[in-house]
Amino acid sequence: MSKENLTIMVVEDESLLLEAITKKLDLYKIKTVSCTSGTQALDYLENFKQLPDLVWLDYHLKDMDGLEFMNKLKMRDKWKDIPVVVVSNSATDDKVHNILGLGAKKYIIKAEHRLDDIIKTVLEII
Repeated sequence: MSKENLTIMVVEDESLLLEAITKKLDLYKIKTVSCTSGTQALDYLENFKQLPDLVWLDYHLKDMDGLEFMNKLKMRDKWKDIPVVVVSNSATDDKVHNILGLGAKKYIIKAEHRLDDIIKTVLEII
């Protein structure tokens, strides 16, 4: 699949970071669906036929954490195979183990990676 045909759902509640991520993905010619909450992302998935090729999920959202989002995502047959990359500014071994155990493809610490490096990792997963 070429990058031009990819759609990534970015779930991030910090508006400036969300804008930076979507602008950077646009430079890579990747379509984005921007969501500022887990609830908004789940509503999008429920109401649109075109599912994203990957979900870029901030672990700490105002309305739910990454574990809750992943649990809800994996409960639906039509969503359970969507790859998810979780990004966060913090990680404990338990948190990483639990989120990967729910099927996330990768857990990335934002502060330890440049945005371009995260995008390259995401593209390797798709």
